[in-house]
Amino acid sequence: MTRVVHTGDTHIGYRQYHSPERRDDFLAAFDRVVEDAIEDEMDAVVHAGDLFHDRRPGLVDLHGTISVLRKLRRADIPFLAIVGNHESTHGQQWLDLFETLGLATRLGPSPVLVGDTAFYGLDHVPVSKRDDLDYEFEAHDADAAALVAHGLFQPFDFGDWDAERVLTEASVDFDAMLLGDNHQSEKERVADAWVTYCGSTERASASERDDRGYNIVHFEEDVTITRRGIPTRDFEYVSVSLAEEDGIDFVREAIREHDVDDAVVLVSIEGEGTDVTPARVEEFATNEGALVARVTDRREIESETEDLSVSFADPDDAVRERVREMGLSETAHAVDEIVRASKVADANVRDAVEEHVSTQISETLAAFEPAEGDDPDAAESDAGDGEAGKTNTETLSVSVRSDGDETGDTDNEDESKESSSENVPAKEPSPQETPPAEAVADSETASEEGSAAVDDSASATDEEADTADTDDAEIDGQISMEDYL
Repeated sequence: MTRVVHTGDTHIGYRQYHSPERRDDFLAAFDRVVEDAIEDEMDAVVHAGDLFHDRRPGLVDLHGTISVLRKLRRADIPFLAIVGNHESTHGQQWLDLFETLGLATRLGPSPVLVGDTAFYGLDHVPVSKRDDLDYEFEAHDADAAALVAHGLFQPFDFGDWDAERVLTEASVDFDAMLLGDNHQSEKERVADAWVTYCGSTERASASERDDRGYNIVHFEEDVTITRRGIPTRDFEYVSVSLAEEDGIDFVREAIREHDVDDAVVLVSIEGEGTDVTPARVEEFATNEGALVARVTDRREIESETEDLSVSFADPDDAVRERVREMGLSETAHAVDEIVRASKVADANVRDAVEEHVSTQISETLAAFEPAEGDDPDAAESDAGDGEAGKTNTETLSVSVRSDGDETGDTDNEDESKESSSENVPAKEPSPQETPPAEAVADSETASEEGSAAVDDSASATDEEADTADTDDAEIDGQISMEDYL
């Protein structure tokens, strides 16, 4: 019998809500999983990708991760892992460094035996490169076999990678697929194998309301999968519906009904009401002891001007509407989604854009043809307004490198496609419409930064440019793989 912990999407280094305490929480959750594995004398810890939230983790995150992995080494428990889309770099991966230090084993097409089970790995692969995969794996003589992979797989909702095809075309008969990328734990029987997501170990998104945890997988005559939760920081969800005469005191009373001490407090406001602003609500919740307070104001306020309305439900909606009116090409729209609203981590945006543009160039130039805007009169007006018109219609220039064949690239057009399901209006979606938690998490990463988003984006762009000119020199405590080696 082989008994392993199946975990993933730990996203170490994620400074959620700009909170250093939340950054510590993500490392602490991973540490808890490892402590459980040691206490229960597991045969291995299997990580299904996105160990880090970013391809340039800070030194404090690297040191913390190494300290946790050393606990496993001292307990003689192997750490088997693959590379997810968030942490993927060109060439050498952080996981390779940990393997060099004797702290991890990077899974791939060759079997890694743990007890009587053979483990294989399949890193995240962008959609544009999946048709080239042959799913060839080296043979094994173990009693069971498992494939560890990272991506959004069918038959689960929003999947774009067919698990059944992987299992049926693979040269090895797998008894289980242990998956990462979707932050919700799920399992299905596919082609005589169990296909399961372990879920994330911390709430990377407000939508992740279920308890966090990991899977315990037993390989005997059959595969059995059980779920174990871990303690994480409380998220308090406060829903308030305001009548016309209700004010800030009504919201305060609703918050007092919850235990907000040291918690992440997420307030949703609907209806009408007066004298209620997100800033006042957040200030009150923080004064009541909340670690972080965020407000989603879904009210719509009509102005006295007939043709002008302001919606607090989805501030990005106005931006999307304006972009649609600009007559941009299909590729330009995709680039806009990758840069502004996709699930791509900030440090990976530049490579994702280059990957998408190079793919479009190789496939068809029609995707670069300008499209007619939804409002031609507005577009023509903009075109005649001097420099403003030039800004709206000028061509976006993106440099394309010739190394696009590396499988270490992160998400490209698959992310822009996924983001179209992420950027839904602020109404509550039905369960069938809810995007996978991984997508929601990264979409919220962009939106939750509020007024700092513009500065952060400019800073990230400057850092990427500096990185290209200085061979990935250290930036703000974050280092590249090349610097570390």
